[in-house]
Amino acid sequence: MIPYGKHIIDEDDISEVVKVLRGDWLTTGPIVTDFEHGVAKYIGVNEAVAVSSGTAALHAAMHALEIKPGDEVIVSPLTFAASANCIVYMGATPIFADIHPDTLLIDPESVIHKISKKTRAIIAVDFAGQTCDYVALKTICEEHNLKLVGDCCHSIGAKDEHGNSAGSLADISVLSFHPVKHITTGEGGMALTDEPELAKRMRSFRNHGINMDASARSEKCTWVYEMQELGYNYRITDIQCALGLSQLKKLNNFLKIRRQHAAKYKTLFLNHHEIKPLITKKDALHAFHLYIVKVPAHKRKAAFEGMRNQGFGVNVHYIPVHYHPYYMENFNTGPGLCPVAEEVYEGIMTLPLHPGMTERQVDSCAKGLDAILKTCP
Repeated sequence: MIPYGKHIIDEDDISEVVKVLRGDWLTTGPIVTDFEHGVAKYIGVNEAVAVSSGTAALHAAMHALEIKPGDEVIVSPLTFAASANCIVYMGATPIFADIHPDTLLIDPESVIHKISKKTRAIIAVDFAGQTCDYVALKTICEEHNLKLVGDCCHSIGAKDEHGNSAGSLADISVLSFHPVKHITTGEGGMALTDEPELAKRMRSFRNHGINMDASARSEKCTWVYEMQELGYNYRITDIQCALGLSQLKKLNNFLKIRRQHAAKYKTLFLNHHEIKPLITKKDALHAFHLYIVKVPAHKRKAAFEGMRNQGFGVNVHYIPVHYHPYYMENFNTGPGLCPVAEEVYEGIMTLPLHPGMTERQVDSCAKGLDAILKTCP
């Protein structure tokens, strides 16, 4: 089976992890800070806070922005559930805005219509690896005194039409280092910001709400610390961050291969009457975490099963969050809430795309989908 996404680990990665295993710090040590500095420099932000997952980063962002019960936060429905769950963790209400049908990115016009007196923030999801329209979203936030969070778990290495890096375009941006992402720490995530006070709040939040972690106490030769607010154990280990640092050195090459494979798919599907790739915005640089195509909705199930049976690990990203039973039962969501996202969902399919694939496998996958669709009634 060729999976839709897969990590690549080499001997250099293993060697860096082994160094930490033989060292003095396994967690909350200097390699965590080194990884934070490395990612911050790569993206071009002042502050980075490494945590245990992308979900933890989202939760920390909501905490830093002081989202509270009674607040509303606008988010895309076509995303992994964590993008909305982080709002619920704070006792607030997620409000789903619709998306553009060609890019599957949140639609600023829909966002405007969903703003109420309770709205406090917007979470923009860089779906599949392409940046949202942050210019329009920032304008909306300024007009309505809202905060902007960039869910960039798909988009490290991407740039918008103006050359700005994904992860640098919002008040707080978050990354994921899950094994199917561009680089991995096994599990892990990071929150990025230019505001020191937000970073300070997130660092405390990842460590039970305590104001000083173990390495800082060691450096200052003190046992004293204070739990100043309620936080969580969202710490990441030096073991994971050693892997992340090693992977970061390979990121540009990983991105190059992803873009080459995406270009190959695009060429193979050019003018295809049933397979339609998503649109890449002019002058933007896509990170291609996912390669998503639209197929006829009535053929999607048969195409999915046929591809899986032939060894192609296709997937569907995502079931709209407002379709999940939890949201339907607790927030009265359901069909009709976001018509564009709902219609698009019926015909999208994710094809395998990762740096471990060969050009021949890309070609085989594309031709396999074409052949299967021709046999579907």
